[in-house]
Amino acid sequence: MSDPESNRMAAFTAEDPTDRARFDAHWKRILASPDVVTRTVLADGDVVGHAAVCGEPGEREATYFIDRYYWGRGTATAAPRELLAEVPERPLLARAVADNTGSVRVLENCGFKVVGEDRCFANARRVETRCTRGSTLPPARALRRRCAGAGPGVV
Repeated sequence: MSDPESNRMAAFTAEDPTDRARFDAHWKRILASPDVVTRTVLADGDVVGHAAVCGEPGEREATYFIDRYYWGRGTATAAPRELLAEVPERPLLARAVADNTGSVRVLENCGFKVVGEDRCFANARRVETRCTRGSTLPPARALRRRCAGAGPGVV
């Protein structure tokens, strides 16, 4: 991902997000792992991001990335919401830099509750910053009802 503003807001990126070889190797490992649930996010037939759940049981984390062009259109909320409907295990964890209010709001809209704040190193910003930690406990069936009829799709 070479959009500096998207990287700054995402914050938790690779050390060098422009390193294509490292990016490809990272995704090869993710896609080969049986413990990771990954979905490609589509909007208007275009690939616009991804949503994933990964990590050890009891510490599994939900994550997503959406192309900046699609911010503010509901895509960022629909993608993790649909993925969470497929993943029944709870709790799931998530984090966002505290000043990324859009991402914090997306996570809240997907059922996450803020459970704390930490100091985290953000590669994209090259500094330690405040990060908000979230956890979700609602049963998967409740999430399924909430995402019925959502616009953008997760495949």
